[in-house]
Amino acid sequence: MAAAAAVPPEETPETTRQVPKQDPAVETAEEATEPAEADISELCKDMFNKMAIYLTGELTATSEDYKLLENMNKLTSLKYLEMKDIAINISRNLKDLNQKYAGLQPYLEQINLIEEQVAALEQAAYKLDAYSKKLEAKYKKLEKR
Repeated sequence: MAAAAAVPPEETPETTRQVPKQDPAVETAEEATEPAEADISELCKDMFNKMAIYLTGELTATSEDYKLLENMNKLTSLKYLEMKDIAINISRNLKDLNQKYAGLQPYLEQINLIEEQVAALEQAAYKLDAYSKKLEAKYKKLEKR
């Protein structure tokens, strides 16, 4: 037996087998062995603790994302309220300007009428000037005779 104990169990004649050559694309399965030094319940506890930490982190990140979205929505709402106030002020000012323009409209029409009359008077003055120059030319012509 001493001789058998000296030979490792992998090399005993009973366990030595000829492994046929296999295709390199084919994988062989190996038996799963449990770690001898670690207790399975301790590993489970460790796994559950780490899973709890992971899930807590995920939930915290999701919660923070929702808080960020909530803050962004609040800020956007405030911006829209500011823009609404600006639009109301612009609308009010536009109404005031339209009322003032409506009040000035009769005066603007009078100005346009006066402008047309001035243009007509200017044309009449040019015609009168041209006619007076013709008369002056005729008078000088008659005076020379």
